[in-house]
Amino acid sequence: MFTTRIRRTAVAVAAAAILPVSLAACSGESNDSGAESPSSAASQKSPEKSEEGGKAQAPAEPFGPACASVPKDGAGSFDGMAKDPVATAASNNPELSTLVTAVKKAGLVDTLNNAEDITVFAPTNDAFAKIPKADLDKLLADKEELTKVLTYHVVGQKVAPKQMEDGSFETLEKSKLTTMGSGTDYTVNDASKVVCGNVPTTNATVYIVDSVLMPQAS
Repeated sequence: MFTTRIRRTAVAVAAAAILPVSLAACSGESNDSGAESPSSAASQKSPEKSEEGGKAQAPAEPFGPACASVPKDGAGSFDGMAKDPVATAASNNPELSTLVTAVKKAGLVDTLNNAEDITVFAPTNDAFAKIPKADLDKLLADKEELTKVLTYHVVGQKVAPKQMEDGSFETLEKSKLTTMGSGTDYTVNDASKVVCGNVPTTNATVYIVDSVLMPQAS
């Protein structure tokens, strides 16, 4: 009986000695696992941090305050314009009716519709309204001068928003226009703002602007 008690006591002491060691080992494993989680979380967040302070990302879709006025469906919607060449697409947008009238007077409908991979900076009706009526009427009546002004709004390549951050492009009129900005905020020639940009048609990218661009005097 006495021997049995001694054995039980020895087993209990041994168990008591082993138990803290086991707990310590488990505790160490838990701490190691916990230490990895913050590190992993930090590594996942680091790309976001690296983007902070950089330029805003250029959008892939149409952007700008005037885009809200574009019809949601039909030929004048973004989906509808994407199915037509640029002059036809513009004719379906009620905000570009003055531009379309000017293009027809200059005889440029076929020229624009048949061109490939171009960019058109398209002034809104309000942009043309900034020009005194007498001056606008005179311009619309002078086909040569009107053609010069309209072709100054056309670049012979498709221009992505990213390229407009600090860009200089030769127009079909043969003089240059400049662009600057980032994200969804761009200006042309330091004055005309893009109010609805990156609008696709079958043969062109359209940037709708709030002022008529005038060619540089030669």
